[in-house]
Amino acid sequence: MSDTVADFSSLGLPGPLLAALAEVGYETPSPIQAQAIPLLMQGRDLLGQAQTGTGKTAAFALPLLARIDPALKHPQLLVLAPTRELALQVSEAMQTYARFLPGFHVLPIYGGQGMGHQLGQLRRGVQVVVGTPGRVMDHMRRGTLDLSRLGALVLDEADEMLRMGFIDDVEWILEHKPPACQIALFSATMPEQIRKVATRHLRDPERVKIASKTTTAENIRQRYWSISGVHKLDALTRILESETFDGVIVFVRTKTQTVELAEKLSARGFTAEALNGDVAQVQRERTVERLRTGEVDILVATDVVARGLDVKRVTHVVNYDIPYDTESYVHRIGRTGRAGAAGEAILFVAPRERRMLRAIEKATGQAIESMELPSVHAINSKRTERFKAGVRDLIAGDEDLSIYYRLVSELEQEGDLDALQIAAALAKIAQGDVPLLLDPKHDAVKPKPLERKRADGDRRSPRATPLKVLDPVARPLKDFPELEMERYRVAVGYQHGVKPGNIVGAIANEAELESKYIGHIEIFDDFSTVDLPVGMPKQTLRDLQKAWVCQQQLALQPLAGFDPESGAVGKRQPKHRAEKRTNKTVKPKPAKRVGESAGVKPSRPKSAKRKGAKVSSDDAGHGPLKRKRAANKGKRKRD
Repeated sequence: MSDTVADFSSLGLPGPLLAALAEVGYETPSPIQAQAIPLLMQGRDLLGQAQTGTGKTAAFALPLLARIDPALKHPQLLVLAPTRELALQVSEAMQTYARFLPGFHVLPIYGGQGMGHQLGQLRRGVQVVVGTPGRVMDHMRRGTLDLSRLGALVLDEADEMLRMGFIDDVEWILEHKPPACQIALFSATMPEQIRKVATRHLRDPERVKIASKTTTAENIRQRYWSISGVHKLDALTRILESETFDGVIVFVRTKTQTVELAEKLSARGFTAEALNGDVAQVQRERTVERLRTGEVDILVATDVVARGLDVKRVTHVVNYDIPYDTESYVHRIGRTGRAGAAGEAILFVAPRERRMLRAIEKATGQAIESMELPSVHAINSKRTERFKAGVRDLIAGDEDLSIYYRLVSELEQEGDLDALQIAAALAKIAQGDVPLLLDPKHDAVKPKPLERKRADGDRRSPRATPLKVLDPVARPLKDFPELEMERYRVAVGYQHGVKPGNIVGAIANEAELESKYIGHIEIFDDFSTVDLPVGMPKQTLRDLQKAWVCQQQLALQPLAGFDPESGAVGKRQPKHRAEKRTNKTVKPKPAKRVGESAGVKPSRPKSAKRKGAKVSSDDAGHGPLKRKRAANKGKRKRD
């Protein structure tokens, strides 16, 4: 099938979806969209190989949303994503595309979020669920997520789910889908295990493979600012004040934003105008000409003008909103650096948009450097210099200032005023209500090392620089020997079916900690140990305590007193095993505890099971384990 399609309307999408695409400025389908949309609209299973950032979210969202019936209040589409960040991105994209579908609801479900909100939304009824495998399984087991009437299921970034240890969970979910359910599997790579999943669960799938060919000009300097501590508009203002620019294009996602942001920039003293798909062609040409001649310095635009706009005067492109795919990014920043001239591209990146940042870097083959916002002191220095320069230029010019000399002289004589006082008052009048200088207390807040979440919602990645040294209870990381580690205990082990990849995936997802910063993992019968960087924020540790792996809560806690030489976790940690975790501690005889490691079988859980006793979802697997811990004390490492 050809990967070149003139527009989305030729793909047979319904009117409400086409209206939403026009709203966000989408004109021409990307190759993955051109090939996948017709196949999915026909109800075919699909095996797609495409990198993040090629537009694959729209490739499966648009055709599957076209088949959603908003009048039905049960889940009709399930999308599985490896991380909560991706789940949120896909959910937001779904909501954007379906904005003109009345009665439509999409729900993201993932670990770390309270169950109450998710349960309430599911009870009220949703048509689309986007979730991580662990939380989806949890709802399915609780009976709060019914897949019996599911029409389609999407596996997004399947290779990433394999890497994070979720592939067994994914297969369990696939085994519970309806037989006629349509499946679309997307993966950047196709390892053997992903191929086996496709063979087992997809029915005669169509195959689509897209190679990313996006490139950016080498003469364009690319930087990004990680959104934190400062409002985006204030950050943009600082950048515009500190950068030496000629013409600027600021890209946003919606038509409404173009108008609002242009008005706000104009109120701050910049010459800015909006440019979007609603602007008539004649007016659009006039606006571009005003940018070309210098009557306007800043255009605030949607993607609709990214293609074909050629103004050599444009020195800077600012991605105020990160684009949905890498191709859009390349087209956007291609508006600067024309005819071999140097260009500047600046990208605003929210914490949960870092995946797209990495996708852009991977697709373009170029690293994007981090930038710091100019400080309040630096901005005030520039404003002061501009003010002084303006006064000097006026005095040195040909302006007739005689009337003002006379007025100042009269004020000085009549009111016994100092000439400097009068000049300061006039400067204040000229400045108006907008303060000349910024308040130093509004400077950007410096993040703390390893800080994950601040009050303003910003999340930070860990650093690989020396941290405050605490007791060396864990092995240093091989790649970062200078990074101090601490050992933790998690309440999931061999008998729960856990693997190291499951633990890595859960921690990486919940703590937003890259897997390379997760240290040694050792798995025992009913618990495991994991090494994490010293200085983990308390909120992160609280989140990890509530995280779920293999249907068990991690219940993460520091493993104080662990002896790395003996490895005798059971002998060194009796308090961690029993403290506040059981109402009745079984104390078996020492001889049996040592000699009958394979034969200890708690009788009460088995009898309860034979009698059909019910165990709540919160307690499932815990009561027997508490007693088994005591019975198996000292035998933890037999595997």
